[in-house]
Amino acid sequence: MNPICNSVHVRVPATSANLGSGFDTVGLALDYHDELTFTLNDDPNDGIAHVIIHGEGADTLPRDETHLVVSTFRRACATFGLGRLGFTLEATNNIPQARGMGSSAEAIVAGIAAAAAFAQTGDLNRPAVFDMAAQIEGHPDNVAPAVFGGLTVSWDFETAEGVGSVAVPGGEPLHGGFHAVNYPVDPSITAAVFVPDYELSTEKARQALPRELPYKDAVYNVSRVGLLPAAMNPVVLAQAAQQGKSGVAASPAQDADACACAGGTRESAFADELAAAQAQSNALLFTATQDKLHQPYRGALMPPSAELIALFRSKGYAAAVSGAGPCVLVLHYGNAREAIDQIASEQLASGHWRVLHLPINTAGVEIERR
Repeated sequence: MNPICNSVHVRVPATSANLGSGFDTVGLALDYHDELTFTLNDDPNDGIAHVIIHGEGADTLPRDETHLVVSTFRRACATFGLGRLGFTLEATNNIPQARGMGSSAEAIVAGIAAAAAFAQTGDLNRPAVFDMAAQIEGHPDNVAPAVFGGLTVSWDFETAEGVGSVAVPGGEPLHGGFHAVNYPVDPSITAAVFVPDYELSTEKARQALPRELPYKDAVYNVSRVGLLPAAMNPVVLAQAAQQGKSGVAASPAQDADACACAGGTRESAFADELAAAQAQSNALLFTATQDKLHQPYRGALMPPSAELIALFRSKGYAAAVSGAGPCVLVLHYGNAREAIDQIASEQLASGHWRVLHLPINTAGVEIERR
């Protein structure tokens, strides 16, 4: 198969996995990107990959076939039926390396998305990109938000040996392998990511985890992670409260008839419920990011990060390790930029930390054929 275009531009967001309670399952896309352009060589006999790197990793990343983007692109091209292509990869990297912001997931998703764009017309087949990326990465929590954007919960569905899928009444069979669900995020939710001047490998962070955990700690995290989709989207709580099905503390609920008799409207009642849900959003974010499964065991590997998290949480902010660390993620509903920077003023003044104030990305990976 011949490629359908000469050049592809790929834009992939940074991601933050875990979000405290959602260890190895929850991910969030951040509006901070690496941008990569793949341009086919003019000489069809030149099957070499030429790599140009700007920004993060320019002094450390390889510029040959061992580069993760290049090796993933080769693998994806074979899957999509493309031959060995010679090309120039020009990468502008903004995502910090080995800091817990999904740099490896970004590289994998970029390589697969580019190959798909060269091979197939139309919109990007995101489920196919996600499935291949999760298999290469070995876990789906970072690649899911990188592909789909927003808040994602992902999992590996295991079937019995020799069974590829499970029949589900009224729906498509549930196939074995990786899956993801994408949840909406309120645009007023923002992320502050504190980036330190030291690295921590995911492998080393995983080695710090125990082989067994107390049952009560597992229950603790399950009760918290279930709150994340609601905490990230207060309108869901408002809708439930309007129906009398939410524990959100709000003004006494009024049904539509009562509202009409009082000269109010269904819309005004919902606005009251939404305001109440928004007011409690940060409390839910704080609770939803509590964790006993991984952060307590990894803290010794990154004392400055653990101390910064403890500082923010002592002030009531939803802070957690971003991915395997050492970046620190602070989630907040509303504009708290000045307050957040003030809390970490000592760390920022030290020169060992910088902060990125970021919206949540809802687009996921983007491609442009040229």
